[in-house]
Formats: sequence, structure tokens, C-alpha cells
Amino acid sequence: MREMIYDAYSSVMEHDKNPLRHIKDFNTRHMITQVLAWMWCIVFSLLVGSWTVFGYTAVAHFVFLVAVFITVGTFKVAEKKPEFFTRGKILKYEDIQGKYEDIW
Repeated sequence: MREMIYDAYSSVMEHDKNPLRHIKDFNTRHMITQVLAWMWCIVFSLLVGSWTVFGYTAVAHFVFLVAVFITVGTFKVAEKKPEFFTRGKILKYEDIQGKYEDIW
């Protein structure tokens, strides 16, 4: 049971195990992860904040299901067509290194 929970957590939260690993551009992968995290924060805020009223809870459950489908869809696209997110442009760290260094 403990291993199953760990594997489920790792398959979503670890960058080298989730399907977003197929996106070669690290900046794009990070941005997509941030957008998904933002979406899940909103979903759980709606769920927790609306326990007292059924109508809001029903809407929150619908939003929750939509968020699950969006996450699965994003993971599938990242796995099958990672170039979709970069549109053919891949920024390599070596190319941009030093451009955004702190001046202090």
C-alpha cells in the first residue's frame, strides 16, 4: 500500500517520472507545471471553501473533474507530442546562460 501511494505521488510530482519529462525545453515544462499547480490550487480552494452549500459543492466537483481531464490531457500530449509546447523552439541553458544572471 505504501509503495502504491509513493508511486502515484512520484508519477505526478517528480519531474523525471511524469509525462511532462518528454518536453525537452525545461522552461516550457516548468511553466506548464506552474499553470497546472495554479489550476489545482484554485480547484482545492473551491472545494474546501464551499462545503456548506450544495450548489457550490456541485460546481466545485465539476471543476475538479475538469481539472483532472485537463491534467491527463496535458500529460498525454507531453508524452506523445512534446514539441507541441515548444513550437519547435528549444532554449538550451548553455545558449541563454549569463543573459539573465544577477548583476549584483
